[in-house]
Amino acid sequence: MAKSKESKESKGSATVAKVTEITASSPKSFEHAVAAGIERANKTLKNIRGAWVKEQKVSVDDGKIVEYRVTMKVTFVLAD
Repeated sequence: MAKSKESKESKGSATVAKVTEITASSPKSFEHAVAAGIERANKTLKNIRGAWVKEQKVSVDDGKIVEYRVTMKVTFVLAD
């Protein structure tokens, strides 16, 4: 029995994370697009631990930037 209990304790200390890709946009800035994306993702994904900005793009209309867009890979830890 002691061996079984020991195995369960050592397995319980592992952390498993998942990565999902999202795209977010803002008329203000890339920084605001990242913040808006993380804020929205946090409503659905729990335990977000970080994000990697994979791509940045802008939409242009009449020679002016009208939208900043980011594609991010968001990392979150899976719950037990």
